[in-house]
Amino acid sequence: MRVNGIDYRTVWMEGRSVFLIEQNLLPFQFSIHEAKSCAESCHAIRTMMVRGAGAIGAIAGFAMAQAALEAHEQGFLSFLQKAKTEIESTRPTARNLFYAVEKVYAAALISRSAAVSVAQQVADRDAADSRKIGEFGSELIQDGMNIETHCNAGWLAFVDYGTALSPIYQVHRQGKKIFVYADETRPRSQGARLTAWELNQAGVPHTIIPDNAGAYLMSLGKIDMMIVGADRIAANGDVANKIGTLEKAIAAKEFGVPFYVAAPTSTFDQECPDGKSIPIEERSADEVLFQDGLTSDGRHEKILVCSPGSSAFNPAFDVTPAKYITGIITENGIIKADGGTIDHLLNGKI
Repeated sequence: MRVNGIDYRTVWMEGRSVFLIEQNLLPFQFSIHEAKSCAESCHAIRTMMVRGAGAIGAIAGFAMAQAALEAHEQGFLSFLQKAKTEIESTRPTARNLFYAVEKVYAAALISRSAAVSVAQQVADRDAADSRKIGEFGSELIQDGMNIETHCNAGWLAFVDYGTALSPIYQVHRQGKKIFVYADETRPRSQGARLTAWELNQAGVPHTIIPDNAGAYLMSLGKIDMMIVGADRIAANGDVANKIGTLEKAIAAKEFGVPFYVAAPTSTFDQECPDGKSIPIEERSADEVLFQDGLTSDGRHEKILVCSPGSSAFNPAFDVTPAKYITGIITENGIIKADGGTIDHLLNGKI
């Protein structure tokens, strides 16, 4: 990703430190955060300094490598196991986190240097997979299309390129005229803050829409395609993604709008039979009750925007059944959202 003329990855490791773009400050401030230990990297995941399936996976892999570097020879294995449990507890829904931790943990049992090397490989693969998703997905997008997306599945959600936005960046570079409708994606407003910021940086024509405006725009024929990301894909093709995705998929089905999910194979979970088995993270009610932003005089401020004394329910994700999904765009091609096709994909048969 290019910001102010400089190329960045979302997250990377130098020595024993992990560096990441601090997403909580965007779009008002671009800042790089340094996590000097495994514990600090875990804190960055929990507090959503870094977010998005691929980026979470990359920093989780780096955190596991940090743990390997921090562990003393005496009690090495118990320290490593405790760190693994701690990292895996930071965000329960994203499959990429567990994929990366498992890979790096296995490497750490060989050597510390192997752990660092595999963590870097996980990050590099994430960027490469995202680039390929852009290439395959771009074949679906015709000149003049209007595309809607939900949450952020762009540069910031992965090590680079992104998934749902990767095809959009690809066709924009090709010179195709497209327009993107970015759902604001409450309660944390990832669409309004992160997707819109990315599209601005890339010069892609777009506008922000309220989450509940999607079905209306579809009914008017103003949406030609919808592309979203995924945090976990079950063996039968059900997809967990940011809360609100399900209702968009239902609306798309009703109005005949193709609904695509873009995700690398590291997001697929063959051990999870269906969407009902995907753990859904519930986050703090404060994310619903309060909003933060920039005042007219440039100060960051957090304010209560709901009825004082009321509680709030805040599930971070929902599950979209495979029947609503037109196709899944992967680094190996576009597949149907059904168990048989996914099994063939993950076993290298297509």
